[in-house]
Amino acid sequence: MASSEVFCTLCHEDGSSKDAVTWCTECEVFLCIDCEKHHQKSRMSKDHKTMPRKDYQKLPTFMKEISSQCKDHKKKFELYCTFHACPCCVQCLNDKHQKCQELKPLSDILENIKSSASVQLLEKDMTVVKENFEEMIRYLNSRMNSNNGQKLKAAETIRSFKKSIDEFLNKIEEEILTDLESKHSKLNSEMNALIQQLEQRANQISQMQGKFTEMTRLATELQMYVGLRETEKTTSQAEKYIETLKNEKSFDEKNLKVTISPSLLLIPQDVKSFEVININISKFTLQIKAVRKDQAQSLIQTFPGFKEKPSITERRARKMDKISRRVLHFIDKIYE
Repeated sequence: MASSEVFCTLCHEDGSSKDAVTWCTECEVFLCIDCEKHHQKSRMSKDHKTMPRKDYQKLPTFMKEISSQCKDHKKKFELYCTFHACPCCVQCLNDKHQKCQELKPLSDILENIKSSASVQLLEKDMTVVKENFEEMIRYLNSRMNSNNGQKLKAAETIRSFKKSIDEFLNKIEEEILTDLESKHSKLNSEMNALIQQLEQRANQISQMQGKFTEMTRLATELQMYVGLRETEKTTSQAEKYIETLKNEKSFDEKNLKVTISPSLLLIPQDVKSFEVININISKFTLQIKAVRKDQAQSLIQTFPGFKEKPSITERRARKMDKISRRVLHFIDKIYE
């Protein structure tokens, strides 16, 4: 509620709206200037403690919810049951605390509470818990920075390994391409040499064919007889040459074919990734300061809430303790 909307409780009940200036801690009402004057003059309330409205609004919400009156009987708390660790009104004694023997005046319990050791201890505990959270945050941020560095180093390792593989494969590729070029050149050279020989013999037979026609038309019988013998000899030599080539398998087909090493062929099947990224776990080195055990329970007995069920203060303390334990458990899980 904004400060301009906080009205005097008494005036508001009468249907008017006056800005409140003070809060009575015992009547638990806001007072305007006029009502405050009457409040200070009344015998019933002149000794009541009041505080400026602005100071009251600075209190935590859970403290504003604490009442000094019993919600069951609408009466002021006057006693404190140390067995049940709760404040009681007179009516509570008859309803719930008839057998309780450890009843004390509430005023004795609350006397000098603000200067008690419990306040100082709790303040120290809060400081320690806060420092623990800050240290845990610093620690986890440090771990994140370390992990970032580890990520960069791992990425560099992967790239370096890939580069070495690329260089290795490039070397193999260069060697096999060189071998391919060499064998291809040898095959072409052998076939070109054979083609040249065949072309020479084919030209020889072609020339003889031309002369044979002229010989049959112009030569004498003797010349024809000798020419036939020479022609037959040349033709026979050519046939023997062809037969030799066949026997020497000069016309066997020589095909170029690459055979990849079986170990290389298995790489796509066997190697699914370069490396496996593992998260290695080691015990954490975080230093957590010790906090008093069950401090919430011990403080409740000296600085109780005003309900039999756990007070807001106790619930918040337990919640903070659970959060702290969960964070520590989380860190343990990471590094155990």
